Amino acid sequence: MQSPRTSYRTQRFPESLIREMTRVALQVGAINLSQGYPDFSPPQAIKDAAVKAIEDDWNQYSVTWGLRPLREAIAEHYRRHYEMDVDPDKNIVVCCGATESMLAAMLGVVNPGDEVILFEPYYESYLPNCHITQSIPRFVALRPPVEGQQCGLAEPGQWWFDPDELRNAFNERTKAIIVNSPHNPTGKVFNEAELRLIAELCQRFDVIAITDEIYEFITYDGARHIPLATLPGMADRTITISGMSKTFSVTGWRLGYAIATEDLMTATRKAHDFMSVCAATPLQVAAITMLTMGDEYYAQLRAEYRERRDFALEMLREVGFKPVVPRGAYYIMADFSELSDEDDVRFAMRLAKEIGVACVPGSPFFSRPELARSVVRFAFCKKMETLAMARERLQRLRR
Repeated sequence: MQSPRTSYRTQRFPESLIREMTRVALQVGAINLSQGYPDFSPPQAIKDAAVKAIEDDWNQYSVTWGLRPLREAIAEHYRRHYEMDVDPDKNIVVCCGATESMLAAMLGVVNPGDEVILFEPYYESYLPNCHITQSIPRFVALRPPVEGQQCGLAEPGQWWFDPDELRNAFNERTKAIIVNSPHNPTGKVFNEAELRLIAELCQRFDVIAITDEIYEFITYDGARHIPLATLPGMADRTITISGMSKTFSVTGWRLGYAIATEDLMTATRKAHDFMSVCAATPLQVAAITMLTMGDEYYAQLRAEYRERRDFALEMLREVGFKPVVPRGAYYIMADFSELSDEDDVRFAMRLAKEIGVACVPGSPFFSRPELARSVVRFAFCKKMETLAMARERLQRLRR
């Protein structure tokens, strides 16, 4: 029997419903609250720095793991914000976005047959990364809050996990755990008690933590982002991943990075080298400007996103959605069961085509579609005018 012309691993990949909903939005003229990219400009100083870098002929390959001045700026950034001691020569690689950084990290440390723990719902690329590395995903449920109850180690009103379920997911075959905080798609910010439990289990079972911290500066209501690498015993067993895309509203620039101890970094750099060689050189030059913008920039970023979040929550509640209040990132997970008995995909498609507002069905974030049957995700990283237009269109649901 002739084998298929395409690889087994890619046959297991889903089509990205996030990107599909953007295509649908463009086709039907819907307001795009699906894919997580801003519809407003980044700071002018950043754009000017990129233009100047091109004009100054920073147009060839950089050193594979990133321009040294950028690595120095990243190291100083982590020293200043988190008191982390990062060597720019040994501990950093600059990649084409946090998504590539995550895959490079997994290729660097995970072997076929290893188990990788994922909190579910998860960002949609994590599961294909397991297929690429031929590792076995083990899912730990993040559950929506129960009104009036304290759940797990989480604060009231927050997504939570069962500590015993997490403990039971660890075993002698576990190689890595992926921790995304602030979390996409739920907006959960893992607190210190939750992170300490994860750290304890990683050390007990000799597990590497790969952390996706791309939304680190977008938090609300007093929530504090804590890098897992800063907890006792975790500096030498954590690969910290972040980037510029979300914080500086340049998602199309594809600039991310990973930080790790020298042995883990050597493996991650090798994987990055043979995937993309280097990130775009002039944009790396511009990124140095980003990292010198000062604390007032981050304060303004949080304030402006908090305003958008609160507006979007009110917009959804008034037409019958049941959203969970996010404490980080710029997404809202919302239950639509009081509006429709359709599944998540049918409802999201109808919302885009008939109502004129695009969101993402919940199923790309879950291992089993039935877990997301009445859930969708909205992105509120948009101009206030855009959100106001979406609110007006969503009023049609009430009719």
